[in-house]
Order: sequence, then C-alpha cells, then structure tokens
Amino acid sequence: MKKIALAALLAFTLLPAASFAQVVIRVGPPAPVYERPGPPPERGFVWIDGYQSWAGDHYVWVPGGWERPPHPGARWVAHKWVHRHGQWVMVEGHWR
Repeated sequence: MKKIALAALLAFTLLPAASFAQVVIRVGPPAPVYERPGPPPERGFVWIDGYQSWAGDHYVWVPGGWERPPHPGARWVAHKWVHRHGQWVMVEGHWR
C-alpha cells in the first residue's frame, strides 16, 4: 500500500512539469495554411487560428476554430514556432 501511495504522490508531483514540456526540432515549419472562418456560432466567440504541429517526423496542420474566451477581456495569444539556437521550439497558444 505504501508503494502505491508513494507512486501516486510522485505522479501528481510530476504532472505540472509535463505542461512545461516543449517540442524542439531542427526543421522549420511550413507556411501557415490560409483558413477562411465562417461566422461565429454565437456572439462573443473568438477565432483561434490554426497552426503547424509536429507529429514525430513531420508537420501536421491543426485547423483553427471558434472558442469562447474564458472571461471577459481575455485575449488569445497564438501558437508560434520560435527559432532558438539552431532549433525550432513550439510556444503553445494561450489565453491572456
């Protein structure tokens, strides 16, 4: 029982660190795909642009979509690839 409790405690301790993981690769991303958003499903929704995601050995386009901001005045900061020290790093999109 102690081993299970210790393993669970360790897993919960390391869980937040997984959210800080970054994708780092040497091949730059292709150009973004042009998307034409239709009308929002409801008033107050914000269009979130699609982005190129790394799928182990190639890029895959993740389409954009309409989302409701988590709170009034929230602003979406888009996903982006940043070139650092000869490598490409994905900076995840997030609400601000």
